[in-house]
Amino acid sequence: MKVKLTGRDALIVVDVQKDFCPGGALPVPDGDKVVEPLNIYIKLFSGAGLPVFATRDWHPENHISFKKNGGIWPVHCLQNGKGAEFHDDLMLPPDAFIINKGDRPELEAYSGFQGTILDSLLKERGVRRIFVGGLATDYCVKHTVLGGLNLGYHVFLLSDAVRAVNVNPHDGDRAVELMLEKGAVSIVAGDIDV
Repeated sequence: MKVKLTGRDALIVVDVQKDFCPGGALPVPDGDKVVEPLNIYIKLFSGAGLPVFATRDWHPENHISFKKNGGIWPVHCLQNGKGAEFHDDLMLPPDAFIINKGDRPELEAYSGFQGTILDSLLKERGVRRIFVGGLATDYCVKHTVLGGLNLGYHVFLLSDAVRAVNVNPHDGDRAVELMLEKGAVSIVAGDIDV
């Protein structure tokens, strides 16, 4: 399938942060393997003058998702902490939009749209189609894709640039099935025509 980029497209890079990569506080198996394909997409979108957005978990110390606060996850992606930084090899352009999520203690936010200005920024730029990759397939990628679909965007899942945490076996596969069932379209970098 060939997809030609238009002026109404945007790339959304989800949570490619050190804590979600090998050696981090909440590592996604092979999480760092999304960096190289994402850099290809970033180059394609930047080269075409299209916006690049990068979401990141930006948690306060007392965030509801942490085990010590009654949540299910270890402490991760603390605001201004090393683990919250983007992977060193991720080549985000200087004009990339950084979207902080999960920055309120009482609000879990898997979707890049939840409690953020992402939808407003996309609408301001006339964006109709979003291309989503990053970490993790079964959590923040899934919820960002579903959030985009619910808001009326055409959503492409960058299947060569996602990895799952798989808390339960096959969570990632089930997440992909759900996203496609709800209307997302799965593509790889070779499908994009600039």
